[in-house]
Amino acid sequence: MILYNIALSGNCHKVRLMLAFLGLDYQTYDLDLGTSEQLSDDFLKLNPFGQAPVIDDQGLVIRDSQAILVYLAKKYGEDRFWSDDPAELANITSWLSTAANELQNGPARLRLHHKMGRPIDLKHATDTTTKLLNIIDRHLADKQWLIVDRLSLADIAMYPYLALAHEGQVDLSPYQNITAWLTRFEALPNYVSMPGINL
Repeated sequence: MILYNIALSGNCHKVRLMLAFLGLDYQTYDLDLGTSEQLSDDFLKLNPFGQAPVIDDQGLVIRDSQAILVYLAKKYGEDRFWSDDPAELANITSWLSTAANELQNGPARLRLHHKMGRPIDLKHATDTTTKLLNIIDRHLADKQWLIVDRLSLADIAMYPYLALAHEGQVDLSPYQNITAWLTRFEALPNYVSMPGINL
């Protein structure tokens, strides 16, 4: 298996986490952003959107971090991270959607601005972040994990950009349930970190 990767991407990190939790062997191909390799003809054949991560599993090419998580869970996870229960499956899917929407448009966008200098609608990203963090913190008030009594795709999908929130000048200290969840996550066997995550 090959992972087409960007080292500083939280979306790539969630795939690296999943691969580590599954104990899968894979090769990493780091895209050269300096030459805009993600927009090269060769890479656009793998993902016409020009984004990482992408995996190639023996010729099966899958783009998008959420889709990759689902594929890996179903193919290699033996239902450890997924569920066939309709209610649990719906809840996991809702958090995957949150990771692709509110999380991306809030904490991830603030990081993109403050760490990488990208212009954004700062008020919208800040308001989205505040609303999201309050929702997650309340949700975790009586839970160890986001969905069930074990780690699921929901946690893996949400983790990186919350752990990197400080790079977007977001203070997580008022959100004690989130910070406790981050600590639990980082204590998991086979956990792997990435640049920017303070352990």
